[in-house]
Amino acid sequence: MPAIDANGIPASEVRPYHVLITGFGPFSRYAVNPSWLAVKPLHNTVLTIELLDETVIVDDQNPAAEANGFTQETREIYLSTLQVPVTYEDVLAIVPGLHARPPVLPPSADPDLPDIILPADGFDLIFHVGVAGRGPLRMERVGHKFGYNMKDATGSYAPIVRVTRDETSNSNRGQSEPSEMERMERARLSEYLIEPPVDGTEPPKRGFGKGYESFSEEIFTEIDVEKLVHHLKKSGVEQIYSSLDAGHYLCDFIYYCSLAESKRASGKADKSTTKVIFLHCPPVDQPLSTEEVTEAIKKSVIWLCGTAEKSVIPST
Repeated sequence: MPAIDANGIPASEVRPYHVLITGFGPFSRYAVNPSWLAVKPLHNTVLTIELLDETVIVDDQNPAAEANGFTQETREIYLSTLQVPVTYEDVLAIVPGLHARPPVLPPSADPDLPDIILPADGFDLIFHVGVAGRGPLRMERVGHKFGYNMKDATGSYAPIVRVTRDETSNSNRGQSEPSEMERMERARLSEYLIEPPVDGTEPPKRGFGKGYESFSEEIFTEIDVEKLVHHLKKSGVEQIYSSLDAGHYLCDFIYYCSLAESKRASGKADKSTTKVIFLHCPPVDQPLSTEEVTEAIKKSVIWLCGTAEKSVIPST
């Protein structure tokens, strides 16, 4: 009987990749979030990638004659999904557990989904998806620590960040003008009011404070987003581009949190073991259908795991 590893897989077999894909729950006019519509069909599904291993072939007619060749194997990718509420509090409560070993996940918000089989040694990739405005897909490159001044789906704000003495002396208290993408988010989510000034001063600084002091104001994914986008365009996903601005709302918030927790879990500030990426999708049929978004996610996951096979994630 072959030895069994911690994941219940025979030691002689190639370890599968474990990928978690998250979408968001209801908010605003979305009774069902478009991101969750695209993510949900992938729950407990299996993708495969092909592996080419160089071998030595011996000629049966001439045992002394050897030649280099290739044998082909496959490696499976186990996909799990999770719906995350559109609240700052839930993101802060849930995301650290996603990066634990083994992961700790909250009960499913969707009763139709079977339980997730959690990998003992953690997820290899966490792929976050959220809805933006009308337009192409956006693969995000960076998460931001501060600047979260819009109410979430429950009407709550992000935590206030303690302002240092140097920042207090600054007239804008560390606040900056909103970017174009953030202005678009504010216009799209006009019912989620921007925090008003208090006594004529700027709104308080909000974002990641206690527990995140050691992390920089911007965290970039370790994934080569430009290469990923180029691959997707070549594979038929033409309406996609890379982005440096996730919008300073819940999408940006979960991205930064996940990138930081990945680094924390690995114990290395410069490198993490669980890769993290975020994809913005449009509302349904504006212009992409739910099925097109789901297909783009699948193609992304296959490329990312195939790339990792060559360079990052060990196969055993």
